[in-house]
Amino acid sequence: MAAPRLTPAVLVLMLAVIALTEGMRGAGPKKCCTRFNEREVNRNRVVGYIKTSQRCTNPAILLKTVTGRSLCVRPSAVWVKELISYLDARPAPGETSNL
Repeated sequence: MAAPRLTPAVLVLMLAVIALTEGMRGAGPKKCCTRFNEREVNRNRVVGYIKTSQRCTNPAILLKTVTGRSLCVRPSAVWVKELISYLDARPAPGETSNL
C-alpha cells in the first residue's frame, strides 16, 4: 500500500537532485580560445594576462594589450612563459618601492 505513494515522492526527489546539481555546474566558461597568436608580442604592448578556464578544451593565456585587445597565446610557448614571469615580477600600478 505504501509503494504507490512512495513512487511519486522518490521521482520528485530524484528530479530535484538532478536540477540542483545541473544548476550548480553553472554556465560554461566565458572565454575559450580556438585560434592562437603564434607571433611573439612585445612586452611593452602587454598590460596583463589571464588564464582561460580549465573547462576550456584548449589551455590558453589571454594577453591584454595596451590598445584593449585580447590575444590568445599558448601557455607552453617559451616566449609566453618569459612574458608571464616579466609581468608577474613587475610592480602593480600604484605600488611603490621601499628603496
